[in-house]
Amino acid sequence: MVTDRHAYGTAANGEGPRLAALIAAADVCARAGIDAVQLRERGLEDADLLKLATDVTRRLATTTARVVVNDRLDVAMVAGAWGVHLPAAALPCERARTIVPETFVIGRSVHSIEEARSAADGGACDYLLFGTVFASRSKPVGHQVAGLDTLGRICAAVSIPVLAIGGMTVERARAVADAGAAGLAGIGLFAAGSERALTDAVGSIRDAFIGRH
Repeated sequence: MVTDRHAYGTAANGEGPRLAALIAAADVCARAGIDAVQLRERGLEDADLLKLATDVTRRLATTTARVVVNDRLDVAMVAGAWGVHLPAAALPCERARTIVPETFVIGRSVHSIEEARSAADGGACDYLLFGTVFASRSKPVGHQVAGLDTLGRICAAVSIPVLAIGGMTVERARAVADAGAAGLAGIGLFAAGSERALTDAVGSIRDAFIGRH
């Protein structure tokens, strides 16, 4: 689950209610069986982001889901999160690795084979997030998509897990798995629905990857 507080109300509602709804949704997704929640809340005040990361980490502590914070290594460490997810333009994973605890997970967004190889060859990155694979509502109309063929080349080019993002659906999970991805991530895919519906969706997605890696 990649978060976006804008999916939980408008600015007129205030940040508090939106963030509360986001935390509740993350909890539902965690109990439905997802592996991780990536907090990607751009433009949120530092204090609010730290509180959100801390609250979500504590809320999910009784589940098997883990929390990674987008971009903000400092917030991730103070909040006690599982790890950090670094955008393509962020500091190198090798630099981040010298700062964090030994068990800290570091992921990175990549958009090309060259970026993927560079991140993987450094030896400090635990996983890659590649996209945009399919057209996505979170991207502007006309945003370039990579497609399954490019995803497959990315997965073949590196030895660490690659997660796919962008236009992910339950129906596309098997094709994504067949391309070599270790998993998938999404915003809209996990932004709504009952725990029962999400549990069914997560189960179907997981089944698509079983036996392929």
